[in-house]
Amino acid sequence: MTQNEIYYESDDDETVQQLGNFETDALINTVTKITDLMRRCWGVAGANIISANLARQEGGLSSSFNPTVPGEAAYALFAFIGINNFDSHLNALRDEIMILINDIAAVLHEEVYRWGYEDSGQCNKNLGGAFLMVYKIGAVKEVIEKLQQAEAVIFSRRTTKLRRRRSRRSIMSTTKTSTLHARGSSATLTGAPADKMSGSHLDTIDLSSLPGMQKFTDRALLGLLKSFVGIHRDKTILEWNDDIRLGLGVGAASINLLFGMDAGWAVEGAVGSEYKIDATYLSPHVNMASRMMSATKQYGVHFLLSERVQKLLSENAKGTLRHLDTVTVKGSSVQQKIFTYDAKARHDFFLYSRTESQADLDSERYSTSIWQTDQDLCAMRSHVSDEFIAAFTRGRDEYLAGNWPQAIELLVQADNLMFQAQVEEGYVTSMAESSFRNLNNLNMSDDREESQERLALGDGPSQNLIVYMKSRGGVAPRNWAGYRALTSK
Repeated sequence: MTQNEIYYESDDDETVQQLGNFETDALINTVTKITDLMRRCWGVAGANIISANLARQEGGLSSSFNPTVPGEAAYALFAFIGINNFDSHLNALRDEIMILINDIAAVLHEEVYRWGYEDSGQCNKNLGGAFLMVYKIGAVKEVIEKLQQAEAVIFSRRTTKLRRRRSRRSIMSTTKTSTLHARGSSATLTGAPADKMSGSHLDTIDLSSLPGMQKFTDRALLGLLKSFVGIHRDKTILEWNDDIRLGLGVGAASINLLFGMDAGWAVEGAVGSEYKIDATYLSPHVNMASRMMSATKQYGVHFLLSERVQKLLSENAKGTLRHLDTVTVKGSSVQQKIFTYDAKARHDFFLYSRTESQADLDSERYSTSIWQTDQDLCAMRSHVSDEFIAAFTRGRDEYLAGNWPQAIELLVQADNLMFQAQVEEGYVTSMAESSFRNLNNLNMSDDREESQERLALGDGPSQNLIVYMKSRGGVAPRNWAGYRALTSK
């Protein structure tokens, strides 16, 4: 073999090696792209389906793909976000509705991902006029294990204190009692395998005792509140507000979102067949989040949170919520308080704009003081005064207690205070103020159009409760139990 032949052979080997590297890189890039597409299409729920299929084997070899694997019970926060007046927007825009939906999704998804604790916030479904956001806490088995660990720490601390205060004999006795107590409590949590627990049993687990749960829930709600601000600050969305088709030719439109939240368990898995599947979450708590979103229209608010969510928040966050009513919803006999965050859209949100890096830094530096210091949060609640909250709270309590005549009087006062605050903040024009005065003389008629006018001018929840009581004669029925059934689905 000549020297040249040796060089040629060496060059061929290097070329083959380089081609092999290129093929490997191309394969890795392709798999990465496919994985990314599957993550985007299937979301968090789809990840478990993929993992379960990759792990399935028959005869030592990977078996064929089976999308309909068994589901897994998990705990999560669920948020339904709906585009207000979506049907009207659809009829006006037709094929361009997709552009509007995607523009809204760009804002919503970014804030949900940014504020979700350790990337827990995920969009599970885009349903056209609505989005299902899921903040997964963990599989039921994982949650129960964390609760047991937290419980063990608590009992360990109690035992330490007792040792300092009692004699050795008392210590031995108390330690034994504490140990039995801890074991008994664990048995309550694990009386049945996690994957065999009934829905009623899963609902008894106290998620608020999980370490870090307040921070987890605070951040989830913050992501939704920041989305609300973003919709009213994003230049692309603001351009849609000027679209003459959405304003029906009579004025500027307003792209708005409605938010409903609940917390609890769900079955995470695939629904469908070998031809088509959807990775989703099935649970009464998902349905409850949807019903909370629907009920926002009844109360004239943008946010409705269930009592389950409220209990998981920090004290600072709870202090910004308003208890509106105590209700039952369709499909459930459980009485629960419902809450709102009094968010009001402002034309000057742009004053508090942050770059992406600044917004990311705000998220990383989260502390519970954010509820009193964040410029966006303070601005959207600037119309809520202590005097208004006091009047509404007294009126709501009288309503729940069955003292309806006094409740109506107090809630009318609260409604007027809210209107005056909006005039001072510049939300209401002089023409609207004159219209309000005329409506006020009608003494809150039950007419639907007049009620809608009042929702726009005053406090929606106050008006809703007044209309409900007056439609029943203004006097609580004898069997009034301090709650009512919501009719929205």
